[in-house]
Amino acid sequence: MTRLLQICAAWLCMAAFFPAAAQPSGSPISLPGVRLLADQPYGPDARQRMDVYLPPKVQHGAPVLVMVHGGAWMLGDKAAASVVDRKVEHWVREQGLILVSVGYRFVPQVDVMQQAQDVARAVATAQANAPSWGGDAGRFVLMGHSAGAHLVALLSASPSIARQQGARPWLGTVALDSAALDTAALMQRRHMPFYDRVFGSDPAFWRSVSPSDALAPGAPPMLLVCSTQRRDGSCTQARQFAARIGATGGRAEVVPEDLSHAQINDELGQPGAYTSAVDAFVRSLTGTPGRS
Repeated sequence: MTRLLQICAAWLCMAAFFPAAAQPSGSPISLPGVRLLADQPYGPDARQRMDVYLPPKVQHGAPVLVMVHGGAWMLGDKAAASVVDRKVEHWVREQGLILVSVGYRFVPQVDVMQQAQDVARAVATAQANAPSWGGDAGRFVLMGHSAGAHLVALLSASPSIARQQGARPWLGTVALDSAALDTAALMQRRHMPFYDRVFGSDPAFWRSVSPSDALAPGAPPMLLVCSTQRRDGSCTQARQFAARIGATGGRAEVVPEDLSHAQINDELGQPGAYTSAVDAFVRSLTGTPGRS
């Protein structure tokens, strides 16, 4: 009974802090003119699937935006409305980019490093298939929210993880509100109980999956969006991580937003200053004119 109460308490904590993750699984959206290639496999497991959204008029060599959903590393859905709806409308339908929404295996089936490897394998598969979609394998931008933000930040901090899965370099990364950029420090201070289920008790493992600790020279440019409404240090971590990237000679920008953790994800793509800031970063990488 005690164990059951602990599990229920952890679930209630996640549902309160990650409301989108507690939503039932969604179905891929349908927008006029947008073509969907649903559940494209990149591995043998049922969760190793990705949805590919193609614009009404695919321009040869179109940039590709790879989106990685959140969900406390233990749940979530690549087709959830908060993950794809506004982003597909804005970047795919309006601007002609290709968007790939990636699913991956969850803890405890796999650990966090294996999740990062899943994402890297999805990127490699998408790069291999991009020309057949009208995309350019050399014009990829990674994006992730919450747990997904941690995973894309980890791959960007340590590109060797991605290379080992066959992925080629990408242009840059957008991390949407992660509070686990310094995973080792997070685990050594007071934290929500579900982090113990995700990251365990081994400090060596914490460091291996910590973007701050894994940071190597040559990381791609990163945009770190953080919620100023959070009280668990996501903006502090974003600034510290950006400073570390800068110290290695890399490029990192921090965009603090007066939005909740969920809104950081759900409202991206909606007209306004927030979407314009992300647009400007993406355009600086891809060279596309776009519009906000």
